[in-house]
Amino acid sequence: MMFHIVTAGHCWLEIDGSEPVRLERGSLALVPHGQGHHLVDEPGRKAVPFFDLPIERITERYERLTWGGGGATCRLLCVVVRFDHAAAERLVAALPPVLQIDAWAGGDDRWLADTLQFIAREAETLRPGGETVITRLADILVIQMIRHWIETEADAESGWFAALRDEQLGRAIAAIHRKPAAHWTLASLANTAFMSRSAFAARFTEVVGEPAMRYLARWRLQLARTILREGDDTLGMVAERVGYGSEASFCRAFKREFGLPPGKDRRAAPAPMLAS
Repeated sequence: MMFHIVTAGHCWLEIDGSEPVRLERGSLALVPHGQGHHLVDEPGRKAVPFFDLPIERITERYERLTWGGGGATCRLLCVVVRFDHAAAERLVAALPPVLQIDAWAGGDDRWLADTLQFIAREAETLRPGGETVITRLADILVIQMIRHWIETEADAESGWFAALRDEQLGRAIAAIHRKPAAHWTLASLANTAFMSRSAFAARFTEVVGEPAMRYLARWRLQLARTILREGDDTLGMVAERVGYGSEASFCRAFKREFGLPPGKDRRAAPAPMLAS
């Protein structure tokens, strides 16, 4: 994901298939789906490909780019973010092409404007520890943007987000997330939600978009994939951690879900990226 913070001036963010978004000083914009996009001074302006631009490497995590033709100045922080948690697949898939917050004006989100100003100062001076400060604060800002979208947008009123916020379904989903290896059945999940088995099954499928036991199976496998890529546990250990009775059944289920056996998927995983 790309996360842009405008600290001076303004620009336009363009993504194919969406209306251009004007970003003012204090705007935060998250492009969550890895889509190519343009940052330009005016809509429709031809953009120079990013990798064709001269970059000044400051540190391994921090680069400075200066570009332009003498027009009005716009300064941005551009951050790369990747979610590795098992929930990320559903979370990111549910988000719109662009999330935007304008925070510099103050009001109830004065802390947000103060945080942006603090990040801007750190980026200008890059004092000792500045990279770590920017990284951690950027992580917080991304989380707050997603929270804001969940709380304010109608698109978050259905599907997985709606299920998480539902008093009964949310209780069952939280139980799955906390204890993926438990011997869950449809009946035990319904009990956790304080619902009858039939009512729970019907409501879960209606709201989430798939049956509860299918959700459980997918969650276990997504979690297993994260564990495999981040650690060195054996396949048997991973299978046990996510609730499979045998390594063989785990490997079969994993291959059905992801198209590769778990050992090969682990070897094919991309090298770890910087958080931001």
